[in-house]
Amino acid sequence: MAFRRRTKSYPLFSQEFVIHNHADIGFCLVLCVLIGLMFEVTAKTAFLFILPQYNVSVPTADSEAVRYHYGPKDLATVSFYIFIAVILHAVVQEYILDVKHSKFNESGQLVVFHLSSVVWCFYVVVTEGYLTNPRSLWEDYPHVYLPFQVKFFYLCQLAYWLHALPELYFQKVRKEEIPRQLLYICLYLVHIAGAYLLNLSRLGLILLLLQYSTELLFYTARLFYFADENNEKLFNAWAAVFGVTRLFILTLAVLAVGFGLSHVENQAFDPEKGNFNTLLFRLCVLLLVCAAQAWLMWRFIHSQLRHWREHWNEQSAKRRAPVAPRLPARLLKRDSGYHENGVVKAENGTSPRTKKLKSP
Repeated sequence: MAFRRRTKSYPLFSQEFVIHNHADIGFCLVLCVLIGLMFEVTAKTAFLFILPQYNVSVPTADSEAVRYHYGPKDLATVSFYIFIAVILHAVVQEYILDVKHSKFNESGQLVVFHLSSVVWCFYVVVTEGYLTNPRSLWEDYPHVYLPFQVKFFYLCQLAYWLHALPELYFQKVRKEEIPRQLLYICLYLVHIAGAYLLNLSRLGLILLLLQYSTELLFYTARLFYFADENNEKLFNAWAAVFGVTRLFILTLAVLAVGFGLSHVENQAFDPEKGNFNTLLFRLCVLLLVCAAQAWLMWRFIHSQLRHWREHWNEQSAKRRAPVAPRLPARLLKRDSGYHENGVVKAENGTSPRTKKLKSP
């Protein structure tokens, strides 16, 4: 099964061969893991890559529930879903977008990802009751034992943003674009991995839902703009939502970390039990969130000011441009007559040209 249409062949395992066939290589590796499920000898190892590990039975009010915590084996699961993300990226690129426009393709890929993540994250947040009970974001900290869907969501998120790093090479991103995209990817990895490893998974889900919703609106606006450059209405809606989202994220982080965790009974630093609830820990988390939101807000304000300045300069140039004078609609008089439809006529309707006398 080939994910990319090739017009010429490349030497085996050369640079161009890997770039043009990386999705096929990833598909073969995924297929090998799936085939391993068919044999008893390799099934246990295959499950290590496919399913989340470290499941335990936790007693509840009615019965027992299966919960998960994190550990080194999660790296194997994340690596498997990195290849899944590479394959899905190639499918969207080849069969849905298939446009020779780098920014359009980038926006299309991110619209698909953010839309699926928003729907998935919203479903998890609603079914787990985090929206209806905001106090659950900090109560009973540390949240070491996670439901299956919460852990699987975090593993898939880590896999997607890790897959974005080699995609910079596979997609041949321009050198001037690499620093911006690297910073963008690393910010997501730091925040998602931090929420997962520091047992702030509930708060992380709400913040991701807010952030992804804003990003979905932005990249949708970019798609409409690339289709029609005069269509900027969605950008105006995104600009209004962006500032409100920053405010909500900061408020929620201060409420949950600054006030909620500070009133939790267990304030001891105990990494073995997953408890990091100390004053230094809370200050570092708040500093990271506030710094990220302040940087995003500064970038947003800088971009808006530049956009308004360019728009103002364009309007000023149009005002200063000389306007060609319009000719009057009336007929232009001449000494010997006037012009009408490109023909010179006399006042009495006869031709103003002198007649030549015929020689006898």
